[in-house]
Amino acid sequence: MGALVLVTYAFAFSFAYEKLTAGTGALLLFGGAQAAMIGYGVWIGERFRGPQVLGIVIAIAGLVALLLPGLAAPPYGAAILMIGSGLAWGTYSLLGRSRGDPIATNAGYFIRALPIAVVVSLAWSDYFSIDTIGALCAAASGAVTSGVGYIIWYTVVREITATSASTMQLSVPAITAIAGGVLLAEPLSLRLIVSSIATLGGIGLFLFSMRR
Repeated sequence: MGALVLVTYAFAFSFAYEKLTAGTGALLLFGGAQAAMIGYGVWIGERFRGPQVLGIVIAIAGLVALLLPGLAAPPYGAAILMIGSGLAWGTYSLLGRSRGDPIATNAGYFIRALPIAVVVSLAWSDYFSIDTIGALCAAASGAVTSGVGYIIWYTVVREITATSASTMQLSVPAITAIAGGVLLAEPLSLRLIVSSIATLGGIGLFLFSMRR
């Protein structure tokens, strides 16, 4: 199952980002992941206090505000794809809570995902355009950036609750939005800024209430 959700996450993520900016895509991605992981937490009996619930609601409200009708609202087809990618990533994260060695687990998922990805990719073979630099960058991104990141995440996720893991991941959209503005010259719209503030504020409230 790990290989299947990994492929689902990657393909939905890739197609969605053709129509979404970096920050908007990240908000939707981790919103979907949060929904999957909080749902699992509730199912296994994790309980929340009032401030924690409020923090989650505020964080989710930031995502809802982003999707309200308006000039800066993302295309709905791409938004649905990215939310689906988030659900797949949330499932992939949850699988790490019950597995053994993080390196062996992720390596196994990546190896089993490869033939699935190749077969699915053949449907778009007419659109392939591969050059040496692009192939090397893609390999480095998958083997180094993603691979090491997934190993670290699988190490951390087993030490915290599913709800805590899902909520902390929502800090990524704000970081991605800033990186998109700095590195890709993407506009930081008022809608995205407000959504990021609401999301980060909700995370802060959730984490602060856990310490009390």
